[in-house]
Order: sequence, then structure tokens, then C-alpha cells
Amino acid sequence: MADLFTLTAPLQIRRGDGARHIVAECFPLAETLGLVYFELYWHLQRPAIQAIHAIHGEIRGDGPWKVADNVITVLGCHGTDPELATSFAEWQQYLHQGAPGYPTRQAICALARSVGARTE
Repeated sequence: MADLFTLTAPLQIRRGDGARHIVAECFPLAETLGLVYFELYWHLQRPAIQAIHAIHGEIRGDGPWKVADNVITVLGCHGTDPELATSFAEWQQYLHQGAPGYPTRQAICALARSVGARTE
């Protein structure tokens, strides 16, 4: 199985309710099966926790992956989902320009741990 947590390709999540998000940060849950993910620009949300999600359940598949009623796939940047591909390209540009206000890796990991993630 491809390791969801070390994959460097961009990922998208289609939630059971139909919402779709691009994954900015992803961590396994510490005490149970599942994961924590951060949406793009999560740090600009007020409060930021609104854009940080814990999904509980066994991670199944080799890509796409399924967790409960959520499906995680590699983002198709070549025309398969132009809206999300554009959002991801803008996010990459933001990061390459220094991402003003984006927290340090240490702060991101601390926040992820506060919602149940394992960060080591």
C-alpha cells in the first residue's frame, strides 16, 4: 500500500457529505485509526480549527484510499479537476512566495497533536 502519510503528491478528500478539500497537512491519528488533515489556507480561518479535520476509521486501499465515508485521491492536476488544480497551483505559489503568516512546522505539529494526531 502506498503510504498516505509520506506521499509527496497533492491529495484531495471527498467527504461523505460531498465537500471536497485539498490536503495541506496530513497526520495519522495517535490513539485510533484514521487521520487529521488541514485544508488549504487553514491558518487564515478564524478560528483555524474550522479547517482542521479528524477522520476516524481504518484507512483502506492503495490509492484511492477510503476512511469511513471519505475518499482520498491524488489530485489530478492535468485537467481532471480544474477547479481544485487551480486552487492547488495558487497554494503552491503562495508557499513559494514565503507564505506570510504560515506557522512553523513545530507549531503545525503541536496543533495537529491537540486534535489527536501523531506527528513523529
